[in-house]
Amino acid sequence: MKSVILAGGKGKRLRPLTDDKPKPMVNILGSPIIEWQILWLKSCGIQEIVLCTGYRQESIMDYIGDGSKFGVKIDYSIEEEPLGTAGALRNAQKSLQDEKNFLTINGDIMTDIVPDELIHQTITPIITTMAVVPLQSPFGIVEIDDHNLIKTFSEKPILRDCWINAGIYCISSQIFNFLPESGSLESDVFPKLASNNQLFSIKYSDNKWRSIDNHKDIDEANKEFKKFH
Repeated sequence: MKSVILAGGKGKRLRPLTDDKPKPMVNILGSPIIEWQILWLKSCGIQEIVLCTGYRQESIMDYIGDGSKFGVKIDYSIEEEPLGTAGALRNAQKSLQDEKNFLTINGDIMTDIVPDELIHQTITPIITTMAVVPLQSPFGIVEIDDHNLIKTFSEKPILRDCWINAGIYCISSQIFNFLPESGSLESDVFPKLASNNQLFSIKYSDNKWRSIDNHKDIDEANKEFKKFH
């Protein structure tokens, strides 16, 4: 099975770190996010990876090359202009034409999720199986009793009744029937699949997972993934 990394993001909220490189090249514990992702995929048994690149693509290509130094095979799908996550995946169709299913991940995700269950659940009529993780509150939570007395404080707890898209998917090749030339998987494609009962989810509640969206996320990832370094 092949995997796709959607690595074309600019990472505007990570400036000035991304003034001269794309978001997946931002360092966590001294290594670019994309290197962490490649080694994670390799540990999961995936050794053929398609990198969908756009903004400052040369920095990724110079660092990753053909993937041989990481023990994997890398192919590139290059966006000449921003296409969004759906358009980027459509642009990579030629590299995926022999795949029945393929794993797809956003280029800003750090995780230790093992995607076997995602892969096993992506069978007809399911077109995409999405990993979901519990929401971590960005704020501290105040518990109040029936008399409006404050009882406890919880500092940024995990909200296990609220699930969010983890940016990790096993996708059937049928997806190419739904992809626009430019657009978003999250807002343009997945809602259509959901309305057709073709979008499935797997809950991962006890794994390390973080999306690197801002400078604070970098600090948190440096703490959370230290033992994996």
